[in-house]
Amino acid sequence: MANAATGGVRVLPDATEEGTFTGTIMLKQHDIHDLIERIEAGGTCKVLHKVKVCEGRTGVPYYGGDTFIGVVVDVETTGLNTSTDLIIELALRRFRYDSRGRILKIDANYWWLEEPGCPVSAETTRVTGLRDADVAGQRIDDAEATRLLRSAGLVIAHNAAFDRKFVERRLPEAAGLLWACTLSEIDWGEAGIDGQKLGWLASQAGWFFEPHRASNDVDAVFVLLSHKFPDGRTALADLIARSATPSVIVDAIGAHYDVKEALRLRGYRWNPAEKVWSKQVPLPDLGQEESWLDRHVYGPDRRSSGTGPRLTQVDARTRFA
Repeated sequence: MANAATGGVRVLPDATEEGTFTGTIMLKQHDIHDLIERIEAGGTCKVLHKVKVCEGRTGVPYYGGDTFIGVVVDVETTGLNTSTDLIIELALRRFRYDSRGRILKIDANYWWLEEPGCPVSAETTRVTGLRDADVAGQRIDDAEATRLLRSAGLVIAHNAAFDRKFVERRLPEAAGLLWACTLSEIDWGEAGIDGQKLGWLASQAGWFFEPHRASNDVDAVFVLLSHKFPDGRTALADLIARSATPSVIVDAIGAHYDVKEALRLRGYRWNPAEKVWSKQVPLPDLGQEESWLDRHVYGPDRRSSGTGPRLTQVDARTRFA
């Protein structure tokens, strides 16, 4: 693992068979890259780098043209109910990017703790490490957090359907902004990455971090946004394009219980509040989705019988709200 204090790498073998070196090697910084290449050359090992996002210019060259401001947001909460649970930690970090989705500059890391007015549960402490004593007397700076959010043209979160509801309920003056989601609006499969959880995505991209603290999660999103697709596009570029495309929430109203597995495999998720299977699809793909529903859920005569899905068109301003 990289040793930031000494600028070296400490190699700690886990075996003591004959012929195995059991000591400690300290390498200079310029030797680290060569060591990593040698470790990964055989294809059986992969080195993970600790996420470290620094304030200031990223070193990506600027070739002119318009630039834009985004902000990455994450919350830790007392629970998962977006209607009744409360924020106990909010972190956000602004950045500037170009029309090609390349991050040019990253702002300072802003974060606040907040006392929720109720005891922090043992489960919340287990997940986040936060206890009652950590949040006692703490409060989010409403004006500053709202100002930072409103200064950005795009708000990004990993699972925006969760974070947006908490942020807008806590900071109503920051409601109605354009949101994008790194969980659901990036084609990670095309990028050569599998899964959805932030930590798992980061590890496949070559990074590790301490999860479930808002500031750490925000910085992990930054390294994912900079991840390159095989064609050279950044994940941020893919996110921007998908977020800008109108989509339709398809609610499979009246779907029979027997087709729930087919819906699940198709990507529908159960919405307990509405008691319906739902999926969001890009507007250009709606016709294909309706054809699938005709074949597998409602039958070809669903239009004449008055049955069928409920369709709600959304965009970046209304999506995840």
